[in-house]
Formats: sequence, C-alpha cells, structure tokens
Amino acid sequence: MQIDKLRGEQLDQLFDAILTLENREECYRFFDDIATMTEIQALTQRLQVAKMLDEGQTYTAITQESRASTTTISRVKRCLAYGNDGYRIVLDRLQKKE
Repeated sequence: MQIDKLRGEQLDQLFDAILTLENREECYRFFDDIATMTEIQALTQRLQVAKMLDEGQTYTAITQESRASTTTISRVKRCLAYGNDGYRIVLDRLQKKE
C-alpha cells in the first residue's frame, strides 16, 4: 500500500479522529476545519468518479457530470481494479444503505 509510507502515530491519530465523528454535521465541521475547500472537492470528486465507474458509466459521461479530468478518472479506475479495495468497501456499504 502506498499509504504505508505514511503509516505511523500521526496518521493513526487522524484516522482515530475521523472514526470518532458521529454524524454528518460533525463531519462537515471537522473537515471544514482540517481541509481546504479544494482538498474536500478533490476527495468528493474522486468518490463520485468511483461510483460512476462502478455503475459502468463512460469517461465522457463522468467528465461531463463530475468535471474530473481523464487522468483523475484513470487513477480512480486503477484503484478500483488494482488497489486495496478501499473504494470497494465504501461503495458496497453505501449501496447497502440506499
């Protein structure tokens, strides 16, 4: 995993902090404090791209709806195919909630 390069106490603290959030409003408040709007938009866009790829949508449709570059779409697609199943875990859980 690429993130293994960052693995350690500080990253553990960040993940532990995120796991303490109890609802969407707390997420809004925490992420507003910890990240820039650009960072939040990038994360949001990647998840949207992953969902659209998972639904079988084309690069053209994804680019038009999400405004993501083909480079971003390719990176997300590579993670879906060869990554550590992080997107898969989240997408499956979100689908169960719907």
